[in-house]
Amino acid sequence: MATRTQFENSNEIGVFCKLTNAYCLVPIGSNENFYSVFESELGGHIPVIHSTIAGTRIVGRVSCGNSNGLLLPSITTDVELQTIRNSLPDKIKVERIDERLSALGNCIACNDYVAIIHPDLDKETEEIIADTLKVEVFRTMVAGNVLVGSYCVLTNLGGLIHPMIAVEELDELSSLLQIPLCAGTVNRGSDVLAAGLVANDWSAFCGLDTTSTEISVIENIYRLNEAKTLGGPQGVRTELMDTYKN
Repeated sequence: MATRTQFENSNEIGVFCKLTNAYCLVPIGSNENFYSVFESELGGHIPVIHSTIAGTRIVGRVSCGNSNGLLLPSITTDVELQTIRNSLPDKIKVERIDERLSALGNCIACNDYVAIIHPDLDKETEEIIADTLKVEVFRTMVAGNVLVGSYCVLTNLGGLIHPMIAVEELDELSSLLQIPLCAGTVNRGSDVLAAGLVANDWSAFCGLDTTSTEISVIENIYRLNEAKTLGGPQGVRTELMDTYKN
């Protein structure tokens, strides 16, 4: 199920954390309530890593990652890079990208298989994304917005996307990503989905202002109730592997 939480009185929790199937990044220096929510849901399954990026706590907006890798902006310090590398599982590849559009989380949306990116990202950046995250990369917009990472949140099972997207565009994007997509909002009507929501294949966290209707949409599109029935992360992984084998 989706869990409501806050970061220091802010409902924009996606700004301050990055969640994947293999790890979760959270910022240093907050009250323990925020961390405990993530630790209780994820602690037994994936590492919850406390860090800053470029001296800031907005780790969710300046980083991008999946189960295969993690991309950080060039302004990430050597100490931060080493701390994150040492805390991640060995199989996770970590890369710093020298990219003018350094808020990578706003410019890239991905799951473990595919990524959509800001149309103006460098060609070299696109190649690093494909190589590090091991995904197929597409340049596109979401409902006329170039900040694709801000206006959709993807997992391997589904995606929530900007509420003003046209039906034709939604169908095209769903076909491109090969997952079901649904238009929706968080935090009582906010269309900046990635700022108020983080999700992986078996859990989701959203701001305290998120309504029960919004949570219902989130749980349905990410199939979170099915994940609970399957027995959490291990059950979801087995189900996904069976799906892709077939």
